[in-house]
Amino acid sequence: MALLRTSKPAVHRSAVIDIGSNSVRLVVYEGPPRAPAVIFNEKVAAGLGRGLAIDGRIAEADAERGLTALRRYALLARHMEVKDLVCVATAAVRDAENGPGFIAAAAEAGLSIRLLSGQEEAEAAGYGVLSAIPEARGIAVDLGGGSLELAEVAHGEVGRRASFPLGVLRLPALRREGPQAFERAVRKMLRGAGWPGGMAGLPLYLVGGSWRALARLDLELTNDPLAVLDQHSFPRTALRRLVRATRRLSFEELRAIPGMASNRAATLPDAAALLAALANIIDVPEMTVSSSGLREGLLYQALDPATRAQDPLIVAAEFEGRRLARFAPHGRAITEWIAPLFVGEAPADSRVRLAASLLSDVAWSANPDFRAERGMEIGLHGNWRGIDIPGRILLARALHAGFGGADGDFPAMSTLVGAERLARARQWGLAIRLAQRLTGGIEAPLKASRIALEDGRLVLGLQRGWHHLAGESVDRRLRSLAQALGAKPELVLL
Repeated sequence: MALLRTSKPAVHRSAVIDIGSNSVRLVVYEGPPRAPAVIFNEKVAAGLGRGLAIDGRIAEADAERGLTALRRYALLARHMEVKDLVCVATAAVRDAENGPGFIAAAAEAGLSIRLLSGQEEAEAAGYGVLSAIPEARGIAVDLGGGSLELAEVAHGEVGRRASFPLGVLRLPALRREGPQAFERAVRKMLRGAGWPGGMAGLPLYLVGGSWRALARLDLELTNDPLAVLDQHSFPRTALRRLVRATRRLSFEELRAIPGMASNRAATLPDAAALLAALANIIDVPEMTVSSSGLREGLLYQALDPATRAQDPLIVAAEFEGRRLARFAPHGRAITEWIAPLFVGEAPADSRVRLAASLLSDVAWSANPDFRAERGMEIGLHGNWRGIDIPGRILLARALHAGFGGADGDFPAMSTLVGAERLARARQWGLAIRLAQRLTGGIEAPLKASRIALEDGRLVLGLQRGWHHLAGESVDRRLRSLAQALGAKPELVLL
């Protein structure tokens, strides 16, 4: 008898080739358009912008290094079956005398390069921030090798934008006269373009590898228990510490920081000096790192309004939950089933609870001894957008409890999120665990049952004909949840 074969569902892949002043990079995305997952990411430190300060041209060796990377990327994208490929070039190619020749040479590899103006580059960076932090209100600041872009972001839109010749490859020459002269020069550039205008006192959203490297240094200096860069925030007062550290630490010490690339370590003193100047000029209270920038902004700009309006965290959690579910996914049904236990919950927490419910099956394929650890890892370090650091921790706490993790095994996170919220996230996980155990991972039994808190009792009700779902394992889960809620467990027939 011939075996039935099921074909793999068709997937849509998009990609962006970003030709910057420091590096040439290919990023390939797959998944829902509002929250696509990165499935390939590679860069070559071509350094196209290095030669501009010497003679205004891309050096021949650097150009060839960049073109070699582009030929490789064009070939890979073709065989990865990328449907939508966007190839953009920014400051180095834009400003170089031989930039048109570089574009012509890239065309021979089958690539059509879109040369972004400084305004377009700033706009894409701004929309990149909004794609991941929809509620952002402040200034997106994209630091590249050849230029610095500023863009107002508020109410889901990008407003004023500007580009300045303040990339990390140009900063050393500007800093030779000392910190005060450097800040005056930066201030003059910004004021000449009307900045900060009405944006003074608002936060900065940091885009670009040099800013992320600076954030890595901040995580190292503060011994942060969760070393996640995306949406890592630090106050203006931290800048003095960062500037001092970049002066005090050697290149070797900076390079030894986990995740720090050599080329980023070399630019840290300049990046720190520029950020300190910007903070003074714009009167910035705090800064938040955005891992989404120009590339993600280009994809976001291509979306229709309805797709843009989707919640990126929920879209991504639903996609991942569907991909890894044992049976037909029903995370939304689970979160509705347990909702009576969490009446009056803040909307932001209810949103994370929904994400946890959507992900409630993602660790079942792991070794049973490591399911809780796997769930926690997915929550803490998943490639999520639209979630801040406390939100990640709450998601991880719920998934850890939902997969049976011992309380003592969850890392200490009380410095980043309050104990009360952590306890509530544990309750989410235990409630989700009860739902999954009661139903065996399928949806139908949820429609024949209910859970509620009534006069100090945690009541699990089962419709007649479904009473056989009760048993030892369900009773254990019910008692665990009741204890966490400070209630007495009770099983009733409806």
